[in-house]
Amino acid sequence: MKKSHFSPAFFKFLRDLKKNNNRPWFLANKERYELTVRNPLLDFIGELGPSLRKISRNIVVDNSPSGGSMFRIYRDIRFSKNKTPYKTHASAHFPLSRGKDVHSPGYYLHLAPEEVFSGGGIWHPEGPVLGQIRNYLVNHPKEYKSILAGKVFKRFCTLEGEKLQRPPKGYPPDHELIEHLKYKDFTFFSQFSEKEACSPNFMDRFVESCAAAAPYMEFLSKALMLPW
Repeated sequence: MKKSHFSPAFFKFLRDLKKNNNRPWFLANKERYELTVRNPLLDFIGELGPSLRKISRNIVVDNSPSGGSMFRIYRDIRFSKNKTPYKTHASAHFPLSRGKDVHSPGYYLHLAPEEVFSGGGIWHPEGPVLGQIRNYLVNHPKEYKSILAGKVFKRFCTLEGEKLQRPPKGYPPDHELIEHLKYKDFTFFSQFSEKEACSPNFMDRFVESCAAAAPYMEFLSKALMLPW
């Protein structure tokens, strides 16, 4: 029998944290955080690995409490005007096998009150990496358009990302995919509700959304000459 990994208590903690985003409150509620948020997410990640690796054997799924797929709850406030110390969402990433200093495509899971989504692609790549993707897109327009037109992809995935206002330098402004060449991110997402996240079927739904996006992920991998 399938079990629910996430519960209303998971989202209740994140709501309460948003109202009390300070160190004394968090330390007083740290055990609650571990029991209702951290441990369920680590359990989810631990059970997710075999299913994601059926999509690509190179996807990294690691349920280590530190340094694994789960993002830390602590915010990096060194260069931010927002000095609240904790994130008010829980999240995890599942990149292709590469060194941590190299941009590569990956899948992503975001869990917050009234904001649950899966996603993936490549976010804010450095200039040379972005250039590789754009060049590959220019040289493989039919493949790219076929992916976007796929029924399963369209059903599950919505493209998003920051865009240039004008065509990037070095690319024909009249190219049939110019609006896609303007992207600075090549990312997608699939939206879910809190109720869906708390369902025993949520892992299946998440994997289904990842499988739907696999052709897009494979396209990015080929553009960057990474094994898929």
